[in-house]
Amino acid sequence: MLTAFSLVMAVHGLLHLLGFAKAFGMASLPQLTVFISRPMGLLWLAAALALLSAAVALHAAPRWWWAMGAVALLLSQVSIASSWADAQFGTLANVLVLAGVVLGALATGPWSLKAEYEREVERGLARTQAQPPVTEADLVALPVQVQRYLRRVGVLGQPRVQSLRVGLTGRMRGGPDQPWMKVDAEQHSFFGPNVRLFFMTAQMKGVPVVGLHRYVGAQASMRIKVLSAFSMVDASGEPFTATETVTLFNDMCVLAPATLIDPSIRWQVLDAQRVIATWTNAGHTISATLIFNADGEMVNFHSDDRPSISADFKSFVPMRWSTPLGPYHPYGPFHL
Repeated sequence: MLTAFSLVMAVHGLLHLLGFAKAFGMASLPQLTVFISRPMGLLWLAAALALLSAAVALHAAPRWWWAMGAVALLLSQVSIASSWADAQFGTLANVLVLAGVVLGALATGPWSLKAEYEREVERGLARTQAQPPVTEADLVALPVQVQRYLRRVGVLGQPRVQSLRVGLTGRMRGGPDQPWMKVDAEQHSFFGPNVRLFFMTAQMKGVPVVGLHRYVGAQASMRIKVLSAFSMVDASGEPFTATETVTLFNDMCVLAPATLIDPSIRWQVLDAQRVIATWTNAGHTISATLIFNADGEMVNFHSDDRPSISADFKSFVPMRWSTPLGPYHPYGPFHL
């Protein structure tokens, strides 16, 4: 869709070159009956270049392309108005460009969920500092199962984790009877103080949807907007913060295992392959069971402290939440 839209803008821009060519006598163009002065010809040229630049920026600089598109739209419509009898149908293309500019501004403008996510990430990154490496002394107080896991994933000798970034591609649905949606997401998490930021884009019945999970301090929220403009979900409050606390702890176990040296985590050994972790963050306490295989890899995580959200996002249903894992692969010095 983006490619088709950029092609429309590019072709629209190239057609504006006809006005420039007529004004400077580069072609007779008898189909253009309205006189075009040289100053107006330069305006047609500026509109053409602006539209072509916006078409390129849609892919090369998607964060701000809409601003360039707005300028191109203004130049184009003024040019068309000056030769209305010949160029009035170009307004139809500008209506399409206007729709794209508005959606682009809503999706990536300074008031968008995307911009809010990026501002929070910048604040988190500004706090990060060089960290000392994880040593054997950091593992002594942990259960044997957790010690073995941390050695297995390769955290020894690596810096303590203060932040992580992960990109995700997959699919999700609201229930077993709901259709799947393709999802692309990016997440940044920070530790000490603990923050989880998760931004996703999806297609719901062909309509773009964006969402932001924000867990900062003692509060968590989830906002989902259709076309980046119309609120579909706005969830917050104590039950939702509890769910996000479990999610953040799961991220610690799966994506940043070195954070498990945190002394605020309390451990209970069940048997040779299972331990229970109890963790408190910003006044919210959750528990989870970690399950390991014979190689010391964590192969499952489940918790009864992360309820399921109802289809209308207004209530929470007690339900076990689990994340079976595998297979493991090397990622640089780590085995995750």
